[in-house]
Amino acid sequence: MPTPLLTDATAVVGIGTTEWSKSAVDSEKTLALRAIIAALADAGIAASEVNGLSSYTLESTEEVEIARNLGCDDVGYFGQVHYGGGAGCGVVGQASMAVATGVCDVAVAWRSRKRGAAASRPWAGVSQRIAGNAAWSRPFGLVRPVDEIAMLTRRYCHEYGATRKDLAAVAMAVRAHANLNPAAQMFAKEMTLESYLAARMISDPLCLFDNCLETDGAAAVVIVGADRAKDCAQPPAFIHSWAQSLPAQHQTMTNYFCDDPLVGPAWSCADMLWDRSEIGPADIDVAQLYDAFSPLVLLSLEGYGFCGRGEAGGFVAERGIGPGGKLPVNTSGGGMSEAYIHGFNLIVEAVRQVRGTSTSQTPDANWSLVTSGEGVPTGALVLRGSDT
Repeated sequence: MPTPLLTDATAVVGIGTTEWSKSAVDSEKTLALRAIIAALADAGIAASEVNGLSSYTLESTEEVEIARNLGCDDVGYFGQVHYGGGAGCGVVGQASMAVATGVCDVAVAWRSRKRGAAASRPWAGVSQRIAGNAAWSRPFGLVRPVDEIAMLTRRYCHEYGATRKDLAAVAMAVRAHANLNPAAQMFAKEMTLESYLAARMISDPLCLFDNCLETDGAAAVVIVGADRAKDCAQPPAFIHSWAQSLPAQHQTMTNYFCDDPLVGPAWSCADMLWDRSEIGPADIDVAQLYDAFSPLVLLSLEGYGFCGRGEAGGFVAERGIGPGGKLPVNTSGGGMSEAYIHGFNLIVEAVRQVRGTSTSQTPDANWSLVTSGEGVPTGALVLRGSDT
């Protein structure tokens, strides 16, 4: 059932991003501050009013530095969420919960990321001892996240007959959206099936174009209560519902040891999300589905209830997720073709859609779904436009 205390109780009223690049000069702290300042300006709210801070654990920014440099007054809420790409919707959801319960009045949530250079990526270093569950997979060849997802993709293809053309359909649709977005890193680079199939293999069956970009940059949102949201500078994107999920017996990325490795965190997150919503998957107008890798979009389409098990390839082909499709997905270009900021740019784009300001705008988009990483403990949000 919808949660009365939280349903539509808050709204995103400001969004901001930096430019996207592969080698930013600024530090993660500076990038974060630039995105937050842009989001506050978008909302028409002074930095001194911010008294809630919400971010990812996987960055070098610290709340003390952000608050001091912004010029905040006393801060009453600050928190972080773990698991990289799984954190984005939780970061926003927890900030929303803090506002809805009166712990703070104006919250900012953000992700700042500086990992475009190859040497800055976690798996680039070889001096550290491998610990935890990774000790059972990485010494045997599953060195990078793409290798782990490739194993799950093989299983999916074996069980349901999916092919590389199904993966290509996702990559091409996302790229087509990016080709309409001047801010996207892949704005001027079109993709065809031929160019997709000709791309070099990264971890079979995943080729170059099945992978997200590696991007430097930051994105931020401003969250206030629903009453105040109506008086802000921009149309509000009401946070209708949100959920987080760390399912039973889950193992991050290598979900190989449960009864069904293809039933990832999206499934349990979806159960909670729709239980807390007044709507269901059929009511969603546009979706931003976490796309560190193309097969995650297929798994999310199934996990969040848009189609049945093993049917995502046919769903993409029949309904269309590109521009003009019946369920447009990742309309800014997503992590694979706009920028990869651990999914936070998907949240910004979800807000644009219900505002009506996307470069690949879905007509009459009043309900927008955005999800965080599949394969890790995750989260999801349903945003409602002010016209509903």
